[in-house]
Amino acid sequence: MVIVGLILSFRSMAQELQGTPHYLSPPHHPPPHPTTPPHTRRHTHVMLSIYELASAAGVRCPVDPALVSALKNYSPEEDYKLTCLLMVYVAVSLPTLASDPTSIYSQMYQGHQNNIHCLAKAINEISAALYTIHKQDIDNHLKEFLRFASMNLLQIGLETDKVATRNRESVYLLLHMESLILDIDVLEPYFPYVLLRNAFREVYRPVTLSTG
Repeated sequence: MVIVGLILSFRSMAQELQGTPHYLSPPHHPPPHPTTPPHTRRHTHVMLSIYELASAAGVRCPVDPALVSALKNYSPEEDYKLTCLLMVYVAVSLPTLASDPTSIYSQMYQGHQNNIHCLAKAINEISAALYTIHKQDIDNHLKEFLRFASMNLLQIGLETDKVATRNRESVYLLLHMESLILDIDVLEPYFPYVLLRNAFREVYRPVTLSTG
């Protein structure tokens, strides 16, 4: 997932270098719910066509049409349950990152040494593409992922093993990166913002340099 996030991050930077004016942006309309009439579902196809044109011009879109096209062959509509299980697996795996010594957040580079900050981009874009393929509501599923991921990350605070929690604050910051949360009010019921504030304070604590 981190490797996918790295690839998507480099692709995003390449698109930004195309120099598209900032005032250009595609309309944001989530795909219709699968219970809507068939003629309404054509809206998804139309929006993907618009996103494809916008993406080619270097405009960042809420759904990556190239990613949708690439994943469609590997994720048919009947595999919707597997998509949900993938997101559950990612949420459950997040706390294990705290025990990795390379998960530390770098003040200089404003990212993690092992590039796990790219996870947020991978989660956002892959989930948006997959739920578009399955004609599901993207925002609702991201909220559900946020709830589950927050519950698992809060378990780190109950861990007594210092090795397992060595980079707890650095991992907490994943919830605040790449617009993983839709709104701070959405996060608060599941993960108190005070924990994020304390995490930022911890990772940006002045580093004492020793002169040998």
